Amino acid sequence: MRTMAVIGTGLIGTSVALAATAQGVSVYLSDRNRAAARIAAALGAGRAEDPPVPVDLAVLAVPPSRIAEVLIEAQARGLARAYTDVASVKAGPERAVLARAPEPSRYVGGHPLAGRERSGPLAARAELFRGRPWALTPHRLTSRAALDRGLELAELCGAAPVVMRGREHDEVVALTSHVPHLLASVMAARLRDGPAGVPLLAGQGLRDVTRIAAGDPLLWSDILRSNAAAMAGVVKELRADLAQVAAALDVLAEDGDGDYGQGVRTLEDLLARGVAGLAGLPRPGAGPPVAEAGLRILVPDRPGELARLLGAVAALGIAVDDVAVEAAEESGLRVRVPVPTADAERIGAKLGADGWNRAPAESMPAG
Repeated sequence: MRTMAVIGTGLIGTSVALAATAQGVSVYLSDRNRAAARIAAALGAGRAEDPPVPVDLAVLAVPPSRIAEVLIEAQARGLARAYTDVASVKAGPERAVLARAPEPSRYVGGHPLAGRERSGPLAARAELFRGRPWALTPHRLTSRAALDRGLELAELCGAAPVVMRGREHDEVVALTSHVPHLLASVMAARLRDGPAGVPLLAGQGLRDVTRIAAGDPLLWSDILRSNAAAMAGVVKELRADLAQVAAALDVLAEDGDGDYGQGVRTLEDLLARGVAGLAGLPRPGAGPPVAEAGLRILVPDRPGELARLLGAVAALGIAVDDVAVEAAEESGLRVRVPVPTADAERIGAKLGADGWNRAPAESMPAG
């Protein structure tokens, strides 16, 4: 890819332009807010002008509700040979494109799973997408050439492309992105009416939960209403969970009245399900999950041996936070070291050469 146009120079559009420019692509920038385009150009993201000839790819970095209208206008003036977008909702824009765009075959939906709580071109970073998933959602008319351009863009930005259908994408991001943003905003909104001591005792946990609530309200309003159908089901399930928790807390607050034990079990069950839900997520920046095997290592019951194993594991590039002690036996500890299945034998042999013994197969739990 030699040339690109980016329409919309906010956080994502400017970050795409910066990443492409760093790879030698000539980028042309435009925005309804001419000052934003000029700022992006001043950052080195490209030139704030129209391209003299059609570019290889046009990236539509505008809210979901504007994708179709911007695409129609761009195709009418022959801006590019292929088109994609970076909006976080796909099914609605796709339907509008199929119904109204003059050349829908030249368009493939796209969504890089990356962002920051800040907005605007000054928040942009060329490395924003590095190692992150980048969803591509070809529709029934998308040409192979358009899909290839979308794949090339994701790889150029250092992201890991994931191809899926638009409706499936929207159902997934409703749970993984849109409802979490809504909940962060709900929690942050409660702070306005909180006790006077909130600023004095606000810790990192609160900041982690509410950080994304600082996003642009107008943009997020567009995103949430564009994916309302997929979000509604998730919110209803959360409402049911919260109703159970509220009932359990009422029982526990009564100090002995009611079924105190059931209230405790309700809370413990929710907390345990939360831990189990997190276990299926890849580590930040790790990209799509890979097949994983668990090496079981026997650690002698001597002071410092577990620390020595953790040091050996870290030296092999394995995250020690994921190492787990599965059992304490008379001879020592049985420790599970998670490794990619493809590397299990190599890493096992390396640990064996360093003097670590693997647990016998019959003592390994299933899974």
